[in-house]
Amino acid sequence: MSVNEIPEGVLLGRAWVPGFDHPRIVTVREGQLVDITARGMATVRDIAESGHAAEHVRTAPGRAVGEIGAILDNAVAGRQVETLPRLLAPIDLQAIKASGVTFVVSLLERVIEEQARGDISRADALRSEILELIGTDLSQLVPGSDAAMKVKAALIEKGVWSQYLEVGIGPDAEIFTKGQPMSAVGHGAEVGLHPISSWNNPEPEVALLVTSKGEIIGATLGNDVNLRDVEGRSALLLGKAKDNNASASLGPFVRLFDGDFSLETIKQAEIALRVEGTDGFVLEGQSNMAQISRTPESLVAATVGAHHQYPDGLVLYLGTMFAPVKDRDGAGKGFTHKLGDRVSISTPSLGKLTNVVNLSTKCPPWTYGTSHLLRDLARANLL
Repeated sequence: MSVNEIPEGVLLGRAWVPGFDHPRIVTVREGQLVDITARGMATVRDIAESGHAAEHVRTAPGRAVGEIGAILDNAVAGRQVETLPRLLAPIDLQAIKASGVTFVVSLLERVIEEQARGDISRADALRSEILELIGTDLSQLVPGSDAAMKVKAALIEKGVWSQYLEVGIGPDAEIFTKGQPMSAVGHGAEVGLHPISSWNNPEPEVALLVTSKGEIIGATLGNDVNLRDVEGRSALLLGKAKDNNASASLGPFVRLFDGDFSLETIKQAEIALRVEGTDGFVLEGQSNMAQISRTPESLVAATVGAHHQYPDGLVLYLGTMFAPVKDRDGAGKGFTHKLGDRVSISTPSLGKLTNVVNLSTKCPPWTYGTSHLLRDLARANLL
């Protein structure tokens, strides 16, 4: 990622900085990565919960630790130089949640996965059959509306009703736990696929930073790595399909809402995806947030409230409309990842998040958790 791809605005992140044995809180100022770690504000959680996150990050005293372009280049897996800072996922103690089936295109692909029972060879034929039955007018439906319930009744009669259609056009959103606090990887890191999977894909998404009170205060980019064959065999395998080592990527920074950047900006964002394989294969696509079927506010309300509390806040993946179907290894074989794929997710307001695909068993194991962070911060007198 070039310096020109770093967005303007108030950026909040985390990094390993040489000379320190715990992650540092960082921002970007005048082309420099600046360490703003301070007592009482040594976690993204504490800054988010302060009630004045953007103002704090904008004005906090700090120390430049390196030129941002060089640090971004240093993030790429396998190329890290130990003397330079390395970016981490820009959250720490927050719960990592995700919403699914929030776009009609991904809705149809989930139905296909279910009907194919995880068999990629059946996907093309099923796609044609299902589209002929239900058409593409589902994108005009408001989930949970009377019109949506009439479509549901018609699809049940035709024998093609699905649990994915239930959460796609029914009254309740699909909200699930993507990973545990501190488990996400950041820009440049490897992202992991469970070795049992042979049909999988990236999911380019916007993820919202949400406080314990349910206030949306910023956004970042995310890759909600998905195993289509595993989830397709049974929705009860969602945990196995979604939560594996290095399977949640976020970054490069959280951009905090201020006067020039708001949730309305996010609602109009175009999220671009580019996958570059070592075999020369290139896949490109876009996800238009304006086509989301449930508003970001409604997804947050379905996640946090009187029914469920998150005292350290949360980050919420909003879902994707991009489900790759471009053939990679021959006609009708569709898309699946290969090891070494370079996945880039970008939008001008949030920058670019790049990761390299590996097996979850080969990615660096997750060893630094909440207990390690709190002990290190206590020793440094930063709590």
